[in-house]
Amino acid sequence: MIRARLAELARAFQRELALYRCALAHPDTTWLAKALLGIAVGYALLPFDLIPDFLPLIGHLDDLIIVPGLVWLALRLIPPAVMDACREQHPLL
Repeated sequence: MIRARLAELARAFQRELALYRCALAHPDTTWLAKALLGIAVGYALLPFDLIPDFLPLIGHLDDLIIVPGLVWLALRLIPPAVMDACREQHPLL
């Protein structure tokens, strides 16, 4: 049961990722949305943080707030017409 739920979550994640990749490649996506997503990915991959990870709880808390916040904001800046076009391009999404 848990395995099936994890597989379902993985498929949903892959679909969303493909949709966002399409939206980022679209010419009508704003440069600010692209920059925010780049910053989010860079912050997640860089070995240093605003708050060091060796501090219990708050060290990882910045990763759990900053990265999803940047992604959320970037997705809000992508025009709805772009998202609709990407959904039409990929009907399984």
